[in-house]
Amino acid sequence: MDWTNLLFSFNGRINRGKYWLAILIYSIAWTVFAVVLFAWLGGVNPDNLFSLAGGALGLWAAGLVLTVGCTWSGLATGIKRLHDRDKSGWWILLFWFGPSLLSGSNGAMSDMQGSIVLSLIGSVIAIWGFIELGCLRGTSGSNQYGPDPLAPAMQAARP
Repeated sequence: MDWTNLLFSFNGRINRGKYWLAILIYSIAWTVFAVVLFAWLGGVNPDNLFSLAGGALGLWAAGLVLTVGCTWSGLATGIKRLHDRDKSGWWILLFWFGPSLLSGSNGAMSDMQGSIVLSLIGSVIAIWGFIELGCLRGTSGSNQYGPDPLAPAMQAARP
């Protein structure tokens, strides 16, 4: 599997190792961006940080490109990881957006107990998603989404 397919394609399956490699790539990309951002702007100066003039505009554009690229790639790797678990890629919507939607609804509720319950449900979904995507082994053998990524490569028959 090449890098473009690993990071940006929604087809096929990837194992846990490749999933965590993608997470490492995102972490490195964001760390490098943050270091460049703070070096360029001279630290955390709100006047420079929210400026849209000069070099700051380029940093905002780079941040937007990085955000869109990492979101697309994160969805692609998450969906392929779910495919490896023999699950539909649509589960990614629950794992990515469920916890934030449940946590965000806390501000709209006046009932403290209901707010705590929604937060707990969101936490359970986040933990479930972490275990499903990052910890559990994929389906052994082929499934409806493709061959097992951990299966040994077929060796050519020798005459």
